[in-house]
Amino acid sequence: EVDLEERLGELDLRNDSDVPDVPPPTDSTPEILKRALSGLSARWKNWWIRGILTLAMISGFFLVIYMGSFMLMLLVLSIQVKCYHEIITIGYRVYHSYDLPWFRSLSWYFLLCVNYFFYGETVADYFATFVQRREQLQFLIRYHRFISFALYLTGFCMFVLSLVKKHYRLQFYMFAWTHVTLLITVTQSHLVIQNLFEGMIWFLVPISSVICNDITAYIFGFFFGRTPLIKLSPKKTWEGFIGGFFSTVVFGFIFSYFLAQHQYFVCPVEYNSETNRFVTECEPSELFQMQKYFVPPLLQAVLGWETVNMYPFQMHSIALSTFASLIGPFGGFFASGFKRAFKIKDFADTIPGHGGIMDRFDCQYLMATFVHVYITSFIRGPNPSKLLKQLLILQPEQQLSVYKTLKSYLIEKGILQPSLRG
Repeated sequence: EVDLEERLGELDLRNDSDVPDVPPPTDSTPEILKRALSGLSARWKNWWIRGILTLAMISGFFLVIYMGSFMLMLLVLSIQVKCYHEIITIGYRVYHSYDLPWFRSLSWYFLLCVNYFFYGETVADYFATFVQRREQLQFLIRYHRFISFALYLTGFCMFVLSLVKKHYRLQFYMFAWTHVTLLITVTQSHLVIQNLFEGMIWFLVPISSVICNDITAYIFGFFFGRTPLIKLSPKKTWEGFIGGFFSTVVFGFIFSYFLAQHQYFVCPVEYNSETNRFVTECEPSELFQMQKYFVPPLLQAVLGWETVNMYPFQMHSIALSTFASLIGPFGGFFASGFKRAFKIKDFADTIPGHGGIMDRFDCQYLMATFVHVYITSFIRGPNPSKLLKQLLILQPEQQLSVYKTLKSYLIEKGILQPSLRG
C-alpha cells in the first residue's frame, strides 16, 4: 500500500512529456486472413484487410437497416457504450488509475446516469401515448429531471468521498476525463437518435456520406496521394481530401435521390402504442416531392438542359455531404491529435485494419451535431403530432382550458364562426 501511494503520488507531479507509454494493441486479424495475405507487402496487406472488413461492416449495417428503426437505435447505443469503454480504458492505462478507489465503478455509474437522463427525455417526447397508459411510467416521466439530478448527485458525492490524500490531482484528472468522454459519446449518440426520429433519411445520408468520404479519400490517397495534408495525420493527403470531397457530394446527391422515393426512409419514425411498433407511414412532405428547377444559364450550355426534375432534399444533401467531406474529417484529425498526445496508434484493436470502434466513428459524432443543428435551423417547423401527444398527457381540466383558449383565438382570427349560443 505504501509503494502504491508513492507511485501514484509521483505520477501526480509528472508533466505532459512524462506521460507513460500505453502498451500497443495486439493484432486481432483472423489467422485465415493472415495466411491468405502472407505473400503481400505490408501496404497491400493493410489495403486488403481494411477492404474486406469495410465490406463486412457495410453489409452488417444494411442488415440492421432492414431490421428497422428499433435495431438502429440499439446499434447506436451499443456503439456509444463501446466508444466510451475505449476512451475510458485509455485513461486507465495512461494514468495507471486501476487502483483508485471506486473509480472504475463510478465511471460506468455516470454513464448510466447520463443515458437515463437523455433517453428519458426521448421517451417523454416520442412515447407519450404509451406512457399515458402506465401510472408507474407517468411518475418517472413527471419527475424525470429530478430523479436524474438525484442520481448524478449521488455519484458526485461518492466521488468526493473517494478522494484519497496524495492522489487528489490524479483523481480529478480522471473525473474530468470521464465527463469529457460522456460529452463526446452520450450527447452525440442522443443527437443521432433524434435525427433518426425525423426520418431515416436524416440518419442514413449523413452517416453514409461520412463513410463514403472515408473510403474514397483513402482510395484517392492510396493511389494518387503525394502532398501531405496535415501533420497530425501524415498519411492524409490533399489528393485524397479533394477526391473524397467530390466523390462524397456526388454520392450524397444520388443516394438521396433513391431514398427520397420511399416512405420508409422519408417519414418521421413514430411509435404506435396500439401495435407496440415503430411506424414510418405518412404523406411525404414537400422536401420529398419531385419539383422542377430551372438550370442556371451558365450550366445550360454545358448540360444542354433548361430544367431539371429533382427532390428538394437533394439540395440539402449537398450541404450535408459538403460538411461530411470538408469539416467532418476534422473530427478524425482531432482523434489523431488525441492519440498522438497519449502515444497510441489506435483507440483499440476491435476491428482488424481499422483499430477501435472510436477510430471509425470519430467523424460521425461531429456530423451528428451538425445534422441536428441543420434540421432545427432550416428544416423543422412546428410538429402538430408531437404537440398533440403532449396535450393528451394533460389533465382533463387543462385540456379543456387549452381548447377554450384555442377556440377563442380561432374565432378572433375569423377562422371559426362564433356559435349562436355565444
